[in-house]
Amino acid sequence: MTVHFIGAGPGAADLITVRGRDLIAASPVCLYAGALVPVELLDHCPLGARKIDTANLNLDEIIAELAAAHAEGHDVARLHSGDPSVFSAMAEQMRRLDTLNIPYDVTPGVPAYAAAAATLGRELTVPEVGQTVILTRISGSASAMPAGEDLGTLGVSRATLVLHLAVQQIDRVVAELVSNYGSDCPVAVVARASRDDEVILRGTLADIADQVKSAGIRRTAVIIVGKVLSATTFRDSHLYSIDRPR
Repeated sequence: MTVHFIGAGPGAADLITVRGRDLIAASPVCLYAGALVPVELLDHCPLGARKIDTANLNLDEIIAELAAAHAEGHDVARLHSGDPSVFSAMAEQMRRLDTLNIPYDVTPGVPAYAAAAATLGRELTVPEVGQTVILTRISGSASAMPAGEDLGTLGVSRATLVLHLAVQQIDRVVAELVSNYGSDCPVAVVARASRDDEVILRGTLADIADQVKSAGIRRTAVIIVGKVLSATTFRDSHLYSIDRPR
């Protein structure tokens, strides 16, 4: 028996890996976050599979379901939105499973920021414009940010920033970034990336907060900040240069 942590992708049901799809099809038990994981993925579950929406379960209840499946010898497909390596709360489940000696593995998925970049039609690493991407969030009702990981400190680098779980505090995000990036720095907000009802906002630090409020975006969105969003004049990559030895 194995618990398979599976990245279910950013929202579109077909943005899941072949491995992830096949593990769902082979697992008699499936745990999924109903508010975030596309329900169409459950169509891959085997006939008679036990399907458990974890949206209203706490950690103890989730672990109890995994332990019960383990006791019955059933593999579990544990679906997480996006890629489980980022802001998925997978680590705390693994820690509990380690204590219980329940085996698990991880199948990566398409992360929300990648889906957002795709829908924007932008590369986030542009030669001599931006070569560093920082994935982060801000402190709030969840756990505090570690020392040195506040936006003011991270912003000193002027690297491309991707913020998760922060759109509800867009005014604070702007206030903490504007001193380092400038009010004219390009910003994009993508809500529900890859889904039929996705919303795309493009602007600058000067106007993005008003756009977010006007659109009523309050969750399931990523904020991308950086010059790569508007870069048009930059050198070609060395990868395909005629000067590159082959």
